[in-house]
Amino acid sequence: MFMGEYSHTIDAKGRLIIPAKFREGLGEKFVVSKGFDGCLYAYDPATWSEIEEKLKALPQFKKESRKIIHFFLAGASEEEYDKQGRILLPLKLREYAGLKKDAVLVGAGSRVEIWDAEKWAAEEPDDIEELAESLGDMGFSL
Repeated sequence: MFMGEYSHTIDAKGRLIIPAKFREGLGEKFVVSKGFDGCLYAYDPATWSEIEEKLKALPQFKKESRKIIHFFLAGASEEEYDKQGRILLPLKLREYAGLKKDAVLVGAGSRVEIWDAEKWAAEEPDDIEELAESLGDMGFSL
């Protein structure tokens, strides 16, 4: 399970350091794809295989299915680290997530999310009590 929050800088070549704790869980090679809310998702190979199987199982004749398949697979990229623990984020993925210089890597359970630092700061909920109440109404408790 991935957890924690780490701030890093993307260099002029588009390279980003992946924290050692995340490297352990992601493995030597892993997949980065577009994510929801304008961030990127990074998955270890086993979790990515599960996602691929779920995408394959979607009804191919439905336009919504094709759109979600395209969203996740068209920009997905297999990554591996250089000697400094960095990856080269493809330009298309950096553009999608608005990543220029300052990034935040966030553990989100089964994946690592890569956010532009300003976008991440704006994600901080100011209505956490309302969100908690809504989750409680759905039967969720801590």
